Amino acid sequence: MAGLVDWVLGWAQSPSGEVALFVIAFAESSFFPIPPDILLIAMAILRPELAFKLALICAAGSVLGGMFGYLIGWIGGRPLLHRLFAESKIQVVKRAFEKYEVWAIAVAGFTPIPYKVFTLSAGTFEIPFKPFALVSAISRSARFFLVAGAIYLWGDSVKHLIEKYFNWFSLVFMVLLIGGFVLVKHVVDRYHEKHGS
Repeated sequence: MAGLVDWVLGWAQSPSGEVALFVIAFAESSFFPIPPDILLIAMAILRPELAFKLALICAAGSVLGGMFGYLIGWIGGRPLLHRLFAESKIQVVKRAFEKYEVWAIAVAGFTPIPYKVFTLSAGTFEIPFKPFALVSAISRSARFFLVAGAIYLWGDSVKHLIEKYFNWFSLVFMVLLIGGFVLVKHVVDRYHEKHGS
């Protein structure tokens, strides 16, 4: 994981950095493990005047990647789930997702909860695509523009703070990301215990 983080950060000063930001944001929404925020922050610190442009690139890549994740779930999610889980457990997840569909996507899109889990699940359980796309666009854009806005508005103070503690920020973000996976599993397990299989 540390090697992957270093590889992502290596694009920050590259002439192809904006392309890499888009590609990483796209991939993270369906299969890539490293969130694009790390590269967004590094690039915005280097060029604060481009912070909002970078946030837009990141949001566009992430939303399109989420749509791709939805497509993967819609085309192949069911066979994959049936290979991994019993039908009873699949139905528990389906009911839970249907109950909270838009709010679940909004929370996952804005927080370190793994967004890719929800993009794949949304396609698998055939959550209506338009609400999925709209909520994804709003929540992902809010997340990345919040980061860009902080760097743009508070400039040097935020820059020095992040530069000084960047490794800690990266570590905390990864802990929150892993914690998000654990939280999703815990919620599904609790729902299963409450409603039975």
